[in-house]
Amino acid sequence: MSLAADARRTTAHAAFWMMTRRVTILAASVDIVFFVFFLWAGSPLLAWLNVLSVGLYGAANRLLVWRWNRSALLLIWLEVIGHAVIGSLCVGWDAGFNYYLLMFIPAIMVSGDWPRVAAPLAMLFAIYLGLHAVSNQLGPLVPIDDTALALLNVFNVSIFFAMASYTARFYYLLVRRTEGRLREHATRDTLTQLFNRRHLLEIAEGELARARRDDTSLSLVIVDIDHFKQINDELGHDVGDRVLVHVSGLFQACCRASDTVARWGGEEFLFLLPNTDIEAALDFARRVRVAVARHPLVPKAPTEVACTVSLGVASLAPGETLEAAIVRADRALYESKMAGRNRVTPAPAAAPEVPLGEDLAC
Repeated sequence: MSLAADARRTTAHAAFWMMTRRVTILAASVDIVFFVFFLWAGSPLLAWLNVLSVGLYGAANRLLVWRWNRSALLLIWLEVIGHAVIGSLCVGWDAGFNYYLLMFIPAIMVSGDWPRVAAPLAMLFAIYLGLHAVSNQLGPLVPIDDTALALLNVFNVSIFFAMASYTARFYYLLVRRTEGRLREHATRDTLTQLFNRRHLLEIAEGELARARRDDTSLSLVIVDIDHFKQINDELGHDVGDRVLVHVSGLFQACCRASDTVARWGGEEFLFLLPNTDIEAALDFARRVRVAVARHPLVPKAPTEVACTVSLGVASLAPGETLEAAIVRADRALYESKMAGRNRVTPAPAAAPEVPLGEDLAC
C-alpha cells in the first residue's frame, strides 16, 4: 500500500471516531427532546427510557475519550438498536424510529474494506426487516394519539435528515481537507515549505508556453548557499535546517506575486521570473544576494550564523528549451562559486551585453 493510501486510511479512521463522538452528543440531545415529548404525550415509561439512552451515550462518549473505541461502538449499537426496537414495538412502525437504524449504513461503510463491512450490513438488514415484520404483526403496544404520532413521525424524519446531512457534510469537508494536504505534500518541500523541484517544472512549462505566446521574457535564477556543508559539519544539521528555512523566507520576501521559488535540491534553489529580461533578472539576483548577506540567522545559540549565496542567471532565448536554460544558469552559478562565491554571474549566451566574467558582487 502506498504512503498516500496509508495517509488516507489513517485520516478516514481518525475522522470516523471524531464523527462518532459528535454523534453521541447530538443523539443524547435528541433523547432529551424525546424525554420531554413522551412526558407531554402521556407515556412516562417511554420518557424515562430516553434518560437511559442519554446515559448510554454519555458513557460511550467517555469511552471514546479514553480511546476504548470498540466498547464505545458496542454501547452505541446497543442504544440505537434497542431504541429502534422498543420505539417501533411500543408506538408503531409509523413513528419512524426505524430510520435511526439506517444511520448505521454510512458509518459501517467508512469503517473498513468490504470483507469487514459485509457482516454488519447483513445483520443490520436482517434486524430492519425483522423489526418491520414484528411491529406490523403486533401493532403498537403502547399507542399514542394520532396527533402525537404524526408529530413523532415528522420529528424522527427531520432528525434523520439532519443527522444524515451533517455526517455527509462532515465527510465531504474532510475529504476536501485531506486532498488539500496531500496536494501540499506532493508540491511542497516539507522543510522549507517552498515548492519542490517537480512542481516548479510544472509551473515553468506553463510560464514558458505563455512567454512564447505573448512574446515576453522569462528568466531563471539558480541560488546555492555558500559553504553549507561546513555549516552542517561545524554547527550540526539542526542549525543547517534552520539556515535553509531562514534563507527560504528571505527568498520569498524578495519575490513578486508572479515569481516562483522552489527548493531545487539540497542547498540549491531556483527562481522562475516571468516577464523579466536578463537585466531585470540580474537586478533581482543582486537584491537576493544582499538580502541574505545582511540578514544572518539568529539561532537559539548566542552566536549568529552568517551565510552568503552564489547565483547564476539566465534568460530564455527564442526557441530555447527550459532544460537548456537551466543548464546555462547552473553553469553561471558554478562560475560564481569558482570566482569566490557571494556573487551573481549571468549566463553569457543570454546576456551578450554583459562582459564575460564580470564580477557582480556588491
